[in-house]
Amino acid sequence: MTEIGPDPNRRYPMVDQRRVCFIKNFVKSPNIVVGDYSYYDDPINPENFEKNVLYNYGNDRLIIGKFCAIATNVKFIMNGANHKLDGISTYPFPVFGNGWETAMNLLMELPSKGDIVIGNDVWIGYESVIMPGVKIGDGVVIAAKSVVVKDVPAYTIVGGNPAGLIKQRFSDAEVAQLLEIRWWDWQIDKITRNISVIMQGNIQSLRNAE
Repeated sequence: MTEIGPDPNRRYPMVDQRRVCFIKNFVKSPNIVVGDYSYYDDPINPENFEKNVLYNYGNDRLIIGKFCAIATNVKFIMNGANHKLDGISTYPFPVFGNGWETAMNLLMELPSKGDIVIGNDVWIGYESVIMPGVKIGDGVVIAAKSVVVKDVPAYTIVGGNPAGLIKQRFSDAEVAQLLEIRWWDWQIDKITRNISVIMQGNIQSLRNAE
């Protein structure tokens, strides 16, 4: 029988250990959406990926594409972390009640930067932090312990606090080709036949894959 890749619905894809899980099989929150084969690596408790999605109180979403690799203790900060900035104090007095709730109307309509969107084939390094509303393009690499505060273009490597450009992985023309090919949307049998092509750097071979 010919193998056609691991089952994306399998909770632990590596038979000899359980530090890696396919995230989508453990997510319960309706506003966290994760594509096939995206995994979380954590030697202690990979099943509890959602503990890393902080201040998840509102309607904004965390959207993660396919084939993403997320290292231990990566944090996603949702818009529920925001405080109002248009008053003298940023302190959320009304949530503590005991007479302070009379100003609850002033706590409404907290600032929101929208959804966090992670593209496909993204590698997010150890203990990085992704801030609210950030959009990360396909093929991005985020260095360990980075704090990502603004959008990241496809096929770039970023790092630092705040994260800045380290390098672009391919030329502009090559990036355009990769975004057109979108190998992550191929049928899994085609991906399986072409693993060695996907893992090397010849974009023309990728385009010619069958």
